[in-house]
Amino acid sequence: MTTYNPLLDLSDLPRYADINPVHVDEAISQSIAQAREALKAAESMSKDAVSWSTLIEPLEAATEQLSRVWSVVSHCHHVIDTPEWREAYNAHLEDITAFWTTLGQSEALLNHYKTLADEPHFSALSPARQQIITSALRDFKLSGALLNDAEKAEFLELSTQLSSLQAKFSENLLDATNAFAHYVTLDELSGLPAEAIDAMQAAAQADNHDGYKITLQFPSYFPIMQYADNRALRELVYQAYVTRASDANTTQPEFDNTQNMQKILAIRQRMARLLGFAHHADVSLATKMADSVTQVSDFLNHLAAQARPSALIDFEELKQFAKETVGIEDLQAWDTTYVSEKLRQARYAFSEQEVKDHFPLSKALDGLFHVIKSLFGVELVRTEAQVWHPDVQFFQLKKANTVIGGIYLDPFARTGKNQGAWMDEVRSRSLKTDGGIQTPVALMVCNFSPPLDGSESTLTHDDLITLFHESGHALHHVLTQVSDIAVAGIRGVEWDAVELPSQFMENFCWDYDILTRMSAHVETGESLPRSLFNKMLAAKNFQSGLQMLRQVEFSLYDILLHEQYRAETPDAIYSILADVRSRVSVMPTPSYNRFQHSFGHIFSGGYSAGYYSYKWAEVLSADVFSAFESAQANNAPLLSIELGQKYWQNILAVGGSRPAMESFKAFMGREPSVEALLRHSGLLSAQPHYKPLKEVSGMSLLLPF
Repeated sequence: MTTYNPLLDLSDLPRYADINPVHVDEAISQSIAQAREALKAAESMSKDAVSWSTLIEPLEAATEQLSRVWSVVSHCHHVIDTPEWREAYNAHLEDITAFWTTLGQSEALLNHYKTLADEPHFSALSPARQQIITSALRDFKLSGALLNDAEKAEFLELSTQLSSLQAKFSENLLDATNAFAHYVTLDELSGLPAEAIDAMQAAAQADNHDGYKITLQFPSYFPIMQYADNRALRELVYQAYVTRASDANTTQPEFDNTQNMQKILAIRQRMARLLGFAHHADVSLATKMADSVTQVSDFLNHLAAQARPSALIDFEELKQFAKETVGIEDLQAWDTTYVSEKLRQARYAFSEQEVKDHFPLSKALDGLFHVIKSLFGVELVRTEAQVWHPDVQFFQLKKANTVIGGIYLDPFARTGKNQGAWMDEVRSRSLKTDGGIQTPVALMVCNFSPPLDGSESTLTHDDLITLFHESGHALHHVLTQVSDIAVAGIRGVEWDAVELPSQFMENFCWDYDILTRMSAHVETGESLPRSLFNKMLAAKNFQSGLQMLRQVEFSLYDILLHEQYRAETPDAIYSILADVRSRVSVMPTPSYNRFQHSFGHIFSGGYSAGYYSYKWAEVLSADVFSAFESAQANNAPLLSIELGQKYWQNILAVGGSRPAMESFKAFMGREPSVEALLRHSGLLSAQPHYKPLKEVSGMSLLLPF
């Protein structure tokens, strides 16, 4: 009698509460075996027998089962990082990578796709399926399908090594973060809000320790940097944070990511050369809107040029304020966040904590759901479902009382959970064998401060923006109307366009009417006062030049590192960043700062030679939002359901079924302009003179000169 394995139960939502690491081996082994059989059958098919229904559909069904099972394993590994989950994940990572690489290298499968790309097959396909075939032909080449046998074997070996190294990078960063604990007295926490102090006391008590526990989890780390009057404490915590998982942290050599980074970069470079590219950056850009490193660099350098004058003024003001008001003669990196908060309070007469007290999580969610309903006519209803942690909530999306999708929310930071915020898919929209629709489901993971002593968690305004950002990704996935899995939702969307919906949603966090709906002071229940909102709005672009340069610095480092790195010059992981900082940054950085050793986006995430995508997509999202601003200026509501439906149909609904530029033009009726981004950032001159920069993968960026 076969034992029931909940990980293999794909009849509905994942049975997270029943799934544990002991189920992984059977589920992955069985799913890979079935996928291999489907691949073998597809490869052996005669040319005359090739059609969408005979080739794509059975192969897609088998590989989708593998994807969904592995998605649960990968997710649990990221949010429940126990030794058992880590072992289960790593035990099968090589097999998973090998299968997908082998599929991508199949010359027989490539030839079958070429058959579908020829007439009369191609013209009989829907536009979405034509896009799938076109993208697949490109991806076969990028997976090494055109290599000889020896090169394929090397490429496969490199792929499996790369996946293991990337996983190890992430694990080292998590372990280094979790390993730090510093206990202090109450006197040492002068300046911190009571909420942060209470959380640190609770953390110490959980360890059966007196005093107050500081960790490198963001809800603990950031209040120290922002509010702690104790300069020595700020320096200690800053140094611990920026040396995580690096050679500069001599107390934790076992977590040093230096060799992992160098090996990752060397492998990516070798794989690029095998494919006939000069470097990994060109491989990455082959699937994006931007065409070349030069275009990306020009784009970033133009943003830096716009931001630098403002950033220089910001930094000089900060140094002067530190000296004259705070009493710091030599402003250092561990002072900037603290002094910036003091300056912001002095200039705009409010604190971040004052804002935070107005935004309980439940009210924030009510406000978010109101925005979604107003724009799209879609309701989110909390529903019972199996979850991986008691904090997790599940919501069904309903349109006219019909369930069209679902979203999980895992809101709070905790030990064993990766830092940051992200969205991932649980399943994609597709046609079921009975002709019905499999509804798409996404998950949103955040790391907000958890509630204490039965009180509700409250969110900073930055937390609100994060919540709306991740909801934009989730909506992109669950509001798709494409039923071909390969291009449904976020799948198949160019990486430098995938942030458009997420950054679009952020803009609604700056509307007073929306903020009043999602606010209720924790003590008085009062909504956000207009006076406080006006102060927030006045401070919106506080140090925006510095913030812009920071993002440009990260993006340039990423793209240039993947263009210039060579195995024979491993120290380039340091020298390239130093060079970028010398040209872009206006704030000095300590020599021991090892930001790059925790740059998970490019070393363990999907953003290698693609971090620029955040700024690239922000151009698109700000421009799209300008249509809503224009409507509001003409007395239409900002939450216009007419514009919301147009945005849904032209951008969200189509997923990756057509190029992102086509979707943008379908909504805006023109090519993108950077004007809205610069205006939102407070970096647009009063009377700009525009001229076309040049075509950037079809994007005519209009920049003020």
